[in-house]
Amino acid sequence: MSNKPEPTGPYAVGTRTFTVYNTRKEAFDPKGEAMRHVPARIYYPVDKGAVEGLAKAHTLSRSEAKGIRKAFKIPLDYDKMESAGENISECYVDAPFIEGAKFPLIVFNHGLFSYIEGNSFLLIELASQGYVVLSVGHPREGASTDFDDGTYELADTSITYKMYKPFLPAVIALMKITKKKGTFEEQAEAFYRCQDKYCEFHVRRVEEWIKDTGFALDHFRKEYASIVDLSKGIGASGHSLGGAVAYALCQTDSVYSCGLNIDGGLFGRYDGMVMDRPFMQLSCKDNENVVTRAYIRHSAPAYKVLFRDMKHVSFSDMKYAIKSAAMTGKLDNALAHEYTCKCHLEFFDAYLKKTKNKPELKSDDVITVSEFAPDIVPSES
Repeated sequence: MSNKPEPTGPYAVGTRTFTVYNTRKEAFDPKGEAMRHVPARIYYPVDKGAVEGLAKAHTLSRSEAKGIRKAFKIPLDYDKMESAGENISECYVDAPFIEGAKFPLIVFNHGLFSYIEGNSFLLIELASQGYVVLSVGHPREGASTDFDDGTYELADTSITYKMYKPFLPAVIALMKITKKKGTFEEQAEAFYRCQDKYCEFHVRRVEEWIKDTGFALDHFRKEYASIVDLSKGIGASGHSLGGAVAYALCQTDSVYSCGLNIDGGLFGRYDGMVMDRPFMQLSCKDNENVVTRAYIRHSAPAYKVLFRDMKHVSFSDMKYAIKSAAMTGKLDNALAHEYTCKCHLEFFDAYLKKTKNKPELKSDDVITVSEFAPDIVPSES
C-alpha cells in the first residue's frame, strides 16, 4: 500500500488493542460450540515529543494480508511489503497517554469483509486532530480478525451466499433501487420493501454488530476512562455495514450524540422512529438511493455529501491496494482521503467537540453537499 497519507493534526498518534473474549455463542459456527470474541483497536492523541524510539504499528498483519487476498482476490505480498518498508502505519504502539488530557470518543465499525484497520488512515487522522477512536472488529465477517492471544479468524466466505435470499432476485431488486427515481420517501420505501423480502441477514448482522460494539465499548470505558471526555456524548461512524451500525446506534442508544455513515445501506427496522441526533451521510453515486432514510423523519440536522467519480471501496484503505478504476472510481486517492477526513472533522467538530455551530462544507468539484432542516419537530418524536 504505497502513497499512504500522513496525519496532519497537531498530535502524534498512539495505538493499543484489546480483545473481549467469550461474549456469546458464535452464530457462524455450524456446531454451535464456538464462542464469539470481540477485538478492538484504539487510536489516540499523543505528544509528538513522547514517541521518539517507539515502534510503529503494522499497516497489515500477515493474517490480514491473507484474508484480503482471499476476500478481494488482490495479490498482496506481505513479505514484500515488509522488506520494502511499506507495512508501517503512522501510529505508535502503546505510546504514553497525555497526562491529564481527555478527548472526545468516536466509535467506528468497519465494513463486511473489511478488517479492524481497514479505515486506518482516516482514524489516524482523526486521532491526530484530538479524538480518541475505538475501532471494533467482527470475527468471521472481516477479511481477517486478529485477537490479542495471537490467534485469528478469516472471513467465512459462505456469508456471500447468505447475504441475500434468494440471491439473484435480491441483487436484481437492489440494482433497480440504485436507479429508481422519486422522492426520498419513495426511495426509502422501496429499499425497505426489498430489505424485508430479501435481506434478513443484514438486519440480523446489524443487531449482532451492535452487541459487538457494546461489549467493546463497555470494556473500553472501564479500562480507558482517563483519556476520554464523554460529557458531550459519543460519536459513531462506520463504513458500509459499519455505517448502517452507526445509524442504528444513533437511533437506539442514548450514549451516542451524533453519527456519520460512510456509504452503507441503512439496513435495520425503524418503523415509527425519529432520528433525534445530528447525522451525516457520505455516499457515492452507486449507493445514493439506499440511504435516503437518513434525510427523512429526523428532528435534528441531517446532511448529505455525495462524492463524484467515487466507488464504495475508495472510502477505505483498500483504494491504495486496488489498481482498477472500475472498483475505485476515477477520483484521485489523495482527494478521496482528504475529503472523507474533512467531512468527519467538520461534522464531529460541530456536534461532538462543539467548537463550531455547524459543519463548514461546500459543494465543489469533489463533493455535493446538502443540508436538511428537521422535518419533524422534537415534540413529535
